[in-house]
Amino acid sequence: MKEKVLFVCIHNSARSQMAEEILRQMAHDRFEVESAGIEPGEINPLVVQVLKEFCIDISNKKTQFVSSLLENKRIYNYVITVCDEASAEKCPGFPSDAIRIHWSFEDPSKLQGSDQEKIKKIRMIHNQIYDRIKEWLV
Repeated sequence: MKEKVLFVCIHNSARSQMAEEILRQMAHDRFEVESAGIEPGEINPLVVQVLKEFCIDISNKKTQFVSSLLENKRIYNYVITVCDEASAEKCPGFPSDAIRIHWSFEDPSKLQGSDQEKIKKIRMIHNQIYDRIKEWLV
């Protein structure tokens, strides 16, 4: 049976989406992976653009509410928050023995500058998420 992983951030528009797809790409069929947000928004188009550079296409993905997963009684082995510490505290508890992990990454929706400057920073965030997941898988 595959272990189940849920990545959570505030809007499910960037960091959790990146983490979900990076883990899926790196671990292949080892995990069932999902992502959700506390207050879901729209997928960040610059994140879509950057992920395509890494052969990941999330252009048709939708965001989802953590609360809807709770209502559906979803069970996870790991719940990994990828937002800042204060936002992670807003994440509801899951009624299971899920191991809670927190990894803090900068929020792409709060980046300043031109699109090119934001894309450069999103690439850096992608690489940070990639490195953290790679380390976690070892």
